[in-house]
This record gives sequence, structure tokens and C-alpha cells, in this order.
Amino acid sequence: MQDSGLPPGFVVRVQVADFDVSAELRVLHANDGRVGAIASFVGTVRSKYSSDTSDGLQSLELEHYPGMTERAIEAMMRDATARFGIFGATVIHRVGMLKPCEQIVLVAVTSAHRGKSFEACEFLMDYLKTQAPFWKREARGLPDGRVESVWVDAREADDAALLRWGVVTHNA
Repeated sequence: MQDSGLPPGFVVRVQVADFDVSAELRVLHANDGRVGAIASFVGTVRSKYSSDTSDGLQSLELEHYPGMTERAIEAMMRDATARFGIFGATVIHRVGMLKPCEQIVLVAVTSAHRGKSFEACEFLMDYLKTQAPFWKREARGLPDGRVESVWVDAREADDAALLRWGVVTHNA
């Protein structure tokens, strides 16, 4: 992949393999004496939904556009750095076939103080949910025993979450 233009301490990976949160946080911190806070978010695949027609998620398949996806996430990191003054960030997003309870995403950031780390972490996650080019297809169990496969649409709640950061979208 081409040079992202991000400074050292910023990592973007889109991968099939699982990740080790502890190991990733150790690398992110890397004895940087400026760091007073590390905030992280780990997203996992849910198995239950509130829908009356679903017995639960059996699998989630994620697709992406290689190169374009990474560049979009890198742009989000540059925005987060400008907004919150973070020192480093790691975003790992898995693709491929995932089962309930598996890790799907890690967003972790470092800064001098916890407030900026929390804000930047939440901003990046909100941005990922709406702006990163990922496509999700769910295999859901139906009450009659059949399994239906459906593409997941953008949600208005995700657009609303990003709007609080002043970013307007029209995805849902």
C-alpha cells in the first residue's frame, strides 16, 4: 500500500484476522512520554436484535473496497488529530465472515488528557459507522428455521451521531 501520509503512531488496518487488543494498545502507547490517556473501543458482532421476525444473527459478512477504505479511515484520523490534538491512533476493522461475539473493530487513541482521548475515540467510531466504505450482509435465523441474507442499510441514528460533530451526511 502507498504511504498514507499519516505521522508515526497512526495505524490503519483492514484485515480478516482477529486482533489482540492488549498488544495493539502496547504498540500504540510505545513509551511515548506525552501520553496521559489511552481510550479504546472494541466492537463485537451482536447475536440478538429487537426484530420480531428474527431469531438472531447467524453471521455477518463484511466487504470493503481495498485502498479506498484505508484512505477514508486515514482522512478520518487526520480530522480527529486536527480536532482533538491526539498523539496517535489505531483503527483495525475486520472484513470477511464473522460470527456472533467475534471482535469486528478496534478504535484506540492517545492524547495528553482523557477527555480528548474519549472524544477522539467516539468521533472516529461515529465516522467509521457512516463514512467508511464497508458493506455488511447479515444471515438471520427466521422463526420457521430458514435463514435470510440481507444487506444492512445505513441507520439514521448513526448519521445523527456524526451530526453532533458538525458532519452532515445523507446515508440513511
